[in-house]
Amino acid sequence: MTLQIENLYPGSWGSNCYLLTVGEHAAVVDPSADAKTILNAVKMAGARLEMILLTHGHFDHIVSVDTLRDATGAPVLIHRDDAGMLTDAHKNAFYTFFRMERSYRAPDETFSDGEILTLGEESIRVIATPGHSAGSVCFDCNGEFLLTGDTLFAEGYGRYDLYGGDASVLFHSLRQMRALPQNLTIYPGHGNAARLGDALDLVIY
Repeated sequence: MTLQIENLYPGSWGSNCYLLTVGEHAAVVDPSADAKTILNAVKMAGARLEMILLTHGHFDHIVSVDTLRDATGAPVLIHRDDAGMLTDAHKNAFYTFFRMERSYRAPDETFSDGEILTLGEESIRVIATPGHSAGSVCFDCNGEFLLTGDTLFAEGYGRYDLYGGDASVLFHSLRQMRALPQNLTIYPGHGNAARLGDALDLVIY
């Protein structure tokens, strides 16, 4: 049984929200879409939501995180270096843009570079790619495709001027991605899917 991916875009502020399914097992990556949309997609897939995975902690990728975990009991997982962003509107940048407080509960679990998460019989490998934020990651989905969050887009890369961002660290992460199979399809946090090699070829670092 293979890993399936569905983009539930449009999410908040143009962010992509991905549903991963392996048979009756489901995970959502970056719950920017409203909870009803996500829950309906899980139901249509005949699956049960088992994990809520975050590529990083910025507000536009976590809008439905608390509603989803309350509705399903699924744990929220994020890299340990971004864990504090959920509970702090200054760190998750909501206050930066809107001068308003909006925060969420702390994650249920954290992961680190190289950790293997399991969805059904398939594996999701955490690849730390800091720079957009300190705990930004990509998810290597069984070597079939790569969820890149806001680290790498089809035609560019993420900003590095918000909390935890660092240009030199981001460019190092992008260079490290050259070691991955360049024919992997990337599914970024904003915009369209692309071939990894093609996206990296457009990056100046």
